[in-house]
Amino acid sequence: MTQDADGQPLSIALGIGGTIRIGEQHLGVAETLAIVEAIARTGSVQGIATELGLSYRAAWERLRTLESALGHQIVQKTRGHGSTLTETGVALHDALAEAAAALAGPLAREGRSVQARLAGLLGDAAPTLTLVASHDLLLMTVLADWSGIAVVVAGSADSVARLTEGRADAAGFHCGPGGLALAGPAFADLGDTPGIRVRPLFEREQGVMLAAGNPLGIEGFADLARLRARTINRQRGSGTRVWFDRLLAEHGIEPSDIQGYATEEFTHQAVAAVIASGAADAGLGARAAAERFGLAFLSLGWECYYLACSASLPDALLDRVAEAVAEGADRTVGYRRAKGD
Repeated sequence: MTQDADGQPLSIALGIGGTIRIGEQHLGVAETLAIVEAIARTGSVQGIATELGLSYRAAWERLRTLESALGHQIVQKTRGHGSTLTETGVALHDALAEAAAALAGPLAREGRSVQARLAGLLGDAAPTLTLVASHDLLLMTVLADWSGIAVVVAGSADSVARLTEGRADAAGFHCGPGGLALAGPAFADLGDTPGIRVRPLFEREQGVMLAAGNPLGIEGFADLARLRARTINRQRGSGTRVWFDRLLAEHGIEPSDIQGYATEEFTHQAVAAVIASGAADAGLGARAAAERFGLAFLSLGWECYYLACSASLPDALLDRVAEAVAEGADRTVGYRRAKGD
């Protein structure tokens, strides 16, 4: 864990702040939310005291000060039910709670960024960034012994969610040949999310991995259904699954027409291994995985693999990762540099 100059752990947690100004009165947003949230949650003024670390009397004083500034009663006593929020109190609670929820992800992301930026100044060790990424053979090979980055493998949708919610510093993901614009809200909205930077990391060739020699004679995607090929699917939320389902829709094929549609594996390599073992005939995946297991491969095109992070996160480490991966793409079958590299 990163230590500051006095040997204490460095931890950054940003929270909702600001003020509510009413005439000459200035109310702290965080404290106001804490007061109404405590009443909503506990039904007692004692809950305010506990939340703010105050005496019961001081909690009442804070509550009355808030009501005086607003010019409305926000808490009422209810026989047998303690204290409850009035209609005004509920409206105030809901407005502030919704604002806090909307800001939770951006604040968590920026907190991680601030911590990364300060750790190098206040700590002895360089910070370790958490990269949650969809599995890719080239990326995992490059990062296998990389210091300063902790890699967590997850589906593309989950990787993006963890980044936007502030549970990761960076996300690696892919979403098919159409790029972000055609990939649905989880991906399409990412490029327009304030505070998040998305960069193309590399391109890779995707297609149908087939048993060695292609014994079924599969010549196109539609043959998976027509020939009743035993197919291994990727898990829901993975970029490859997004592409597979899109291809089904484009070809007018129902999932029930694919033998093995509900059978899932979590990496390209796992899908390739199942096909190589003879337990399946086909599965969508990267050419690199097919090459590694000696499988036949029906190319369906190239897709971009992206790297996203907070725009305020220091660039140096991720820039080095991007360059190392680009160099690896130059010498690896089924990969190429992203356009513009």
